[in-house]
Amino acid sequence: MISYPVSFVGVPIGNREDITRRALAVLEEVDCVCCEDTRNTGRLLAYYGISKPLISLHEHNERERCAAVAQRAMAGEKFAVVTDAGMPGVSDPGYRLVRELQERGVEYTVLPGPCAVVTALVGSGMPSDAFFFGGFLPVKTGKRRRALEKALNANCTSIFYESPFRIAATLAELAELRADARVCVARELTKMHETYHRGTAIELSADFSAKKYKGEMVLLIGGENAPREHETTES
Repeated sequence: MISYPVSFVGVPIGNREDITRRALAVLEEVDCVCCEDTRNTGRLLAYYGISKPLISLHEHNERERCAAVAQRAMAGEKFAVVTDAGMPGVSDPGYRLVRELQERGVEYTVLPGPCAVVTALVGSGMPSDAFFFGGFLPVKTGKRRRALEKALNANCTSIFYESPFRIAATLAELAELRADARVCVARELTKMHETYHRGTAIELSADFSAKKYKGEMVLLIGGENAPREHETTES
C-alpha cells in the first residue's frame, strides 16, 4: 500500500512503455489522479487497464485547485499527480501544489521517471558534467535573444524547450550571433520518428529553414566556455 497522501509520478515523454512498475502500482492504488489534460492521461491509464477519477490540474487552474486537493488529501484521500509527459513541476504544473502541501504539512513523495531534458542531453553527445535548463525559450524577441546570448557564453551546455513553429527562427538567430556554435535539436524523443540534429548553428539553421520539421523539440547549445571533447573541469 502507498503511504503518502500525494505522489508526484513521472510518466512517459512519448513511448508508453517508458513507465516504472512503481508508477503503475501507485496509479492503481490512489483514489484520484490529478493531471494536466484528462484526455491524455485517460488514454495512458486505459492502455494499462487502469480506471480512476481524474481532476484537471493545469497552469490555468492550478492556483485555485491546489487548496482543494490538499484539503482532500488531509481528509484521507490518496492522490497521484501527473502531467501530459515527463516529470510534474519541470516546466509543467506541480510546483504550486508542492508548495501548498508543504505549507499545510501534508506528506508527499516524488516517483522518478522520464525527463526530456536529461534524455536529450545524453543523446546529444554534448558536455554533460554541468548543464543549465532554461525551460521554454521566451517568445518575446528581446528576452529570447538575451537567453541565447547567455547560453552561447556559458561554461556549460544550455537546454531549452522550443516550439516547432519557432525553431527555424531561433536557429537563424543563433547562427547570426555565432555561426560556429555547437547546437543540437532533439526531436520527438522516444517516439517512432526520434531524431537528433547535430551540427553548428549555421548548419542547423540551413537545415531547418529548408525543411519544416514537426514534433516536440529540445534545443541544446554548447557554451563558448564549456569544456570541449576530452577536456575536464578539474584543476
